[in-house]
Amino acid sequence: MRRERGATLVELVITIVIISTAIAGVVGAFSLISGRSADPLNETRAVALAQLYMDEILTRKYDEQTPQGGVPRYNGACSIGSEGAESRATFDDVDDYNGLTDTPPSSALSSLSGYSGFSVQVSVSCAGTEVGLAASQAKRIDLVVSAPDNRDFTFSAYRANF
Repeated sequence: MRRERGATLVELVITIVIISTAIAGVVGAFSLISGRSADPLNETRAVALAQLYMDEILTRKYDEQTPQGGVPRYNGACSIGSEGAESRATFDDVDDYNGLTDTPPSSALSSLSGYSGFSVQVSVSCAGTEVGLAASQAKRIDLVVSAPDNRDFTFSAYRANF
């Protein structure tokens, strides 16, 4: 007569230990991945926000004295800062944006939805020599977008005098 045998208590305990170790590893990896799932979203939003601000700034004139269309080219010294009491809606040249800080970010005409926790800081400097021009012939726009997860994204662009 043949006897059927089941699993022993030792075999069951070893199986439980192996399965629980495997589950702990999978859960640990899953929690690491899910904890970083907001990173790509914040990065994408920061890039979109920077593009919005850069597009707005770069469409403005090089300097207050630059005629519309840029001809003839402005030949004065490089100046930075707004001319009097201007608001963002009345900024008409690149350097008016120097020192702008928006928390939460907004466009020149209205507020933006979906960007709570973000902030934007803009600085403008004379930087013609950095691109092989006279010092007064180009300005560098530095834009820092701060995300809700306390990471800063820095973007830069040059606006030449033409």
